[in-house]
Amino acid sequence: MLIGAVVLVLGSLFLVVPFLLGNTGVTGFVIGFIASLIPLTVVLLTVRLIDRWEPEPKRLLWFAFTWGAAVSIAGTLLIQPLFALAAPTSSEEAFTYFMATVQAPIVEEFTKSLGLLVLILAARKYFDGPVDGVVFAFTIAAGFAFTENILYFGREIASSNDPGTDLVRIFILRGVMSPFAHAVFTGTTGLIMGFAARKWHSGYAVLAFFIGLLPAMFLHNRWNSMGQNFLVEYFVVQVPIFLVAAVGIILLRVAEGKLTRQRLLEYARAGWFTPAEVEMLATSRGRRQAIRWASSRGRGRAMKSFIKGATALAFTRQRILSGRDVHVHQHDELELLRKIPTLRAAVLQ
Repeated sequence: MLIGAVVLVLGSLFLVVPFLLGNTGVTGFVIGFIASLIPLTVVLLTVRLIDRWEPEPKRLLWFAFTWGAAVSIAGTLLIQPLFALAAPTSSEEAFTYFMATVQAPIVEEFTKSLGLLVLILAARKYFDGPVDGVVFAFTIAAGFAFTENILYFGREIASSNDPGTDLVRIFILRGVMSPFAHAVFTGTTGLIMGFAARKWHSGYAVLAFFIGLLPAMFLHNRWNSMGQNFLVEYFVVQVPIFLVAAVGIILLRVAEGKLTRQRLLEYARAGWFTPAEVEMLATSRGRRQAIRWASSRGRGRAMKSFIKGATALAFTRQRILSGRDVHVHQHDELELLRKIPTLRAAVLQ
């Protein structure tokens, strides 16, 4: 998989980079690249916050990001001309509107979400719940938006008579007002695929992929359909959608916290943790207090490792109870149980 992914990414870059340079020029590309790092950082920091205590493997996050930044962009460039053939040609305005509201939502969400399908089929050990789906979807979307922003920002530099003013204008629109737009679109697909992943079956994964595309395409279409009343629609429709998404993620994290506490209590009954440790390791308040206490004694890093180890153990137990790849996860459980005393000792030494 790794070799195939590298080949796919490199092949995509040979298509994407010349396309960007052809539309932005070298100066526009460089400035666009730098400006695009700002909204990218905002989204990736959010991903890190969501994925803080049970982080996905870095190699899979890198795969997700490069899929969004290169592969999905290349796929969009290859499929886009087919939709151009079907677009109305009565006027330039009709053509542009069709490509923005029909082609872009369908093609872009399909190519981005293909990365989620690859992950759920090839790395199912790490894609086993809605939070995982959101994390991977946000990362793919961050990569896609990063490359797209290079194009939009760089093109303003290359083609505008007043590049400074126009760059600020489009940066406010894309970098300030909508850094999470693609993340919210694709996040709905990841959420649905994450729920399907709880009861593993490749057929469920594929079905969830197609079902999840529908709300993603709809939200993308609504965003691209905003016209003369953009600001009104933005504050009346788009801002509430973002707030709902934020609340939804918070609720998912709360649910994961409850699950972590429940699983660790089972280990506590077997003598692996004390009830006080469970409250410390599985609740937001307990974690904050524990890290603050450990940091005051120079053991903050050790406490974070202890919390992550216990959280990983809880989720491994949940995978065993779900009946997915039981033997594999039982092996992981034994390895984590061997590490827990060492992680605890590092905090208390």
